[in-house]
Amino acid sequence: MRARLSSIAAITILLAGCGSSPQAPTKPEPQPAPVPAPVRDLTGLLPPAGRISAEVVPDHLLGQPAMPGGTLGQYAAGGRKYQLFIIETDTAQSAALLLVDMKGALQNPAYLPNMGGYFGTAGSKPIFVFAKLRYLAGVAGLPEKEADPIARTLAARLR
Repeated sequence: MRARLSSIAAITILLAGCGSSPQAPTKPEPQPAPVPAPVRDLTGLLPPAGRISAEVVPDHLLGQPAMPGGTLGQYAAGGRKYQLFIIETDTAQSAALLLVDMKGALQNPAYLPNMGGYFGTAGSKPIFVFAKLRYLAGVAGLPEKEADPIARTLAARLR
């Protein structure tokens, strides 16, 4: 009987050892970068006076990592070159939150109560940014006093 139990134990051990060999751990496949949402062309909302060109930027408008894509217009007037930009969001609340993100990206942001926006610099470029309705918009490349009337003209076109 003992021999029979020993045989059963030996067979059990052999069978247990016959399982599949352990597999080497596999590296997880890298996830592709998320594709930015399609950006609507809002060139028609940009003022035509002084505009040289306009383009739709798919992501990181003005080179800002926190910014989504939007419409960017290149302008020249009075010997000065500057840019106007518009980012369309889903809601006014999203535009307001994006304004807070942009404030965080600016150096020395100053609140502008007349527009409810901010003026500061990103790198060496001055930026005047504001939210209106479901849009984040602004002027880049001009000092505050020159950017203010241009920003007002742009704000009047956002409906």
